[in-house]
Amino acid sequence: MYALWRSRTVFIILCTSLFWLFVNFVLLRYQGGHKNRNAESSREILHGLTTTKGVVDHRVSSATLRKFAFTEDTKYNEDLRKVPTYTTMANTPAHQNATTHKVLKLDATTMPRNQRAPGSGGLPVSERRTRGHEKEIEAGWERSKFNEFVSDLVSLERSLPDTRPVRCHKAQVLDNLPTTSVIICFCEEAMSTLLRSVHSVINRSPPHLLKEIILVDDASTAAYLKEDLDTYMSKFPQVKIVHLPEREGLIRARLRGAEIATGDVLTFLDSHIECNVGWLEPLLDRIGRNRTTVPCPSIDRINDNTFGYEAANENMRGGFNWGMKFDWVSLPPGEDDRRYQDIWSQNEIIKSPTMAGGLFSIDRRFFWELGGYDPGFQIWGAENLEISFKIWMCGGSLEILPCSRVGHVFRRANPYKFGEAASRLTVFYRNCIRLVEVWLDEYKDIFYALNPHVENEIANAGDVSDRKRMREQLGCKSFQWYIDHVYPEITIPDLRAKARGEVKNRAMSLCLDAMYGEKVGAYFCHGEGGQQVAT
Repeated sequence: MYALWRSRTVFIILCTSLFWLFVNFVLLRYQGGHKNRNAESSREILHGLTTTKGVVDHRVSSATLRKFAFTEDTKYNEDLRKVPTYTTMANTPAHQNATTHKVLKLDATTMPRNQRAPGSGGLPVSERRTRGHEKEIEAGWERSKFNEFVSDLVSLERSLPDTRPVRCHKAQVLDNLPTTSVIICFCEEAMSTLLRSVHSVINRSPPHLLKEIILVDDASTAAYLKEDLDTYMSKFPQVKIVHLPEREGLIRARLRGAEIATGDVLTFLDSHIECNVGWLEPLLDRIGRNRTTVPCPSIDRINDNTFGYEAANENMRGGFNWGMKFDWVSLPPGEDDRRYQDIWSQNEIIKSPTMAGGLFSIDRRFFWELGGYDPGFQIWGAENLEISFKIWMCGGSLEILPCSRVGHVFRRANPYKFGEAASRLTVFYRNCIRLVEVWLDEYKDIFYALNPHVENEIANAGDVSDRKRMREQLGCKSFQWYIDHVYPEITIPDLRAKARGEVKNRAMSLCLDAMYGEKVGAYFCHGEGGQQVAT
């Protein structure tokens, strides 16, 4: 009798457990937002795109764009500077007593995952899957400067390895976090990398914190980035699409997105990224504690050929050279103030002199108080240093968070079209001139001395008097203060040198090169100064 009773009890427990497992499964699928799809690869989904009637139109109208049209002397609408709805905790007793929770390891999906699919788990795509497709692969490299064919094989919602340090799993974040608007700008981006970027943001972000995703199409000509993209994104109510009628460039396109954003925080991302688990909350936590903090995620590497996902070096921070180019530099040994754990949240923090520029979060009000990006900058280049200097010198701080991870496809060449009026280098030099004239004070002489070829572009860089006036009104510190307190490790060239220039082997066109702090070596002469200037 006892044995019969025991077997019935076990049977009831098993049935009850199976029932609740089924209920949980149904609820999870319902929360996915739309029907499951069995496609293994991006390619199967992309080929299935069709124009559908009755879909929600998330495009921003041309009338709205005209409302936000700007010139170099734009005075931004005060409505764009509304005080955030959240309360920052910096320097208040509430900072110590605020309620917190562990970072959510959220990784939702809208389609089943096949663990054997190409790229699953962040593994590189096998070369055997690409055999016989050499012409397609070559065409993809030409268009996107990465292996577009392989990207199309990888699922839009593949699983990734959790690359956060183990200690990050104990990190606490505020319960009352600000919301964010994610801004992704693109021009002629491959459809698979763009969609994978959006899916990763949606699937790995707490829904109540993701106010919106704003996609800014910088006048792409590819048909699939028009109606096909609008149709696909109509399934996601949090996505807005802005189609710019004319090419503005990355810098002004980001300004366009920021102007229509409504979240407390602006989060800028590139269009070929994959957000990893727990990526968002640490960023918002730092701003929630102090709204003048500008955090950047640690940038993991997505191989441009195999799309394998590789963890970033945790002991790097942003620097720059006197050619006004961003450098990754190692943390100085033994400097605890450069890398520390926040005593309240246990989040790891790396203070960084500069940012790479593609991925960061910033309080929306603070962004506009700083004047946003300089609208006089063209297309792409040096905007990351401009905003880095501005953040530090005007009352903020810049951080890299090892507990926030976002993968990025690092391309070997720049695919951006810079227009017919100027070359890429010319556009970059003009941006650099605006940067040094406004922010470097007497240190601008070093830039001009090491890069004498840029002086011909000074007259074409535009009027910067408005930006200088803005800096004065903000009461920003000097660049000497920045050198002394933020980046004392940088080497300051001696301008009293009797001679300066290239040391060149004319027969082989090789020049002595500082190799970014490694042993001096020989490298092909590029004529751009920087690492090849000898004094």
